[in-house]
Amino acid sequence: MKEMIVHNNPKSPISEAYRGIRTNLQFANVDHNVKTIIVSSATSGEGKTTTLCNLAMTLADSDKKVMIVDCDLRKPRVHKFLEITNAQGVTDVLLRGEHYSNYLHKGIHPQLDVLTSGRIPTNPSELLNSDAMKAFMKQLSEDYDYVLIDTPPIIPVTDTVIMSTYIDRVILVCASGQIEVEMAKKATEKLQHVGAKILGIVLNKVKMNSKKYHYYYYYMNDSDAKKK
Repeated sequence: MKEMIVHNNPKSPISEAYRGIRTNLQFANVDHNVKTIIVSSATSGEGKTTTLCNLAMTLADSDKKVMIVDCDLRKPRVHKFLEITNAQGVTDVLLRGEHYSNYLHKGIHPQLDVLTSGRIPTNPSELLNSDAMKAFMKQLSEDYDYVLIDTPPIIPVTDTVIMSTYIDRVILVCASGQIEVEMAKKATEKLQHVGAKILGIVLNKVKMNSKKYHYYYYYMNDSDAKKK
């Protein structure tokens, strides 16, 4: 887990930034029962999986029961990031109708469970929009304090937009200097068009003092802030 910086270097500024995201997330959740959270990006390569896994670890460190679910059924990466097998996972739960506990990865953290994507299906959008998937997410929201869901980038495919209609909140990861403003706006508009609740934006890969850091900021969505 080379990129799990909150585990490998917990005193680093980046780890502290992740804890700041955690604090903002927990603060935003004071008046809301937010359990399921999509972490996605407008385009590929912006750091959504890295952000999701490190945020999950910081939540687990705060004694919350956390689940990572890889719902990127096109180009899954959670298993590569965490260096675990992806022989079975989400698609097996949905297609076989078996309990998700049969496919969990444990041992990364006492409070953190992981469900990888499993084999790549021929119909990812249909699976993610199925009644079985919605029931599965409902079950996870009852069993865990937080369920962090990795999904495909928003612009190329509809998967994330579909899931956002029944998931509590969405966090959008944007890579500074990489993503065009118009692309980020387009991704946001696609989510807003279906009524998705955007919790905030993580600005990733920010250059600080002429040196490139993978630094993270969290912005709470205005609609949530007004409810405080």
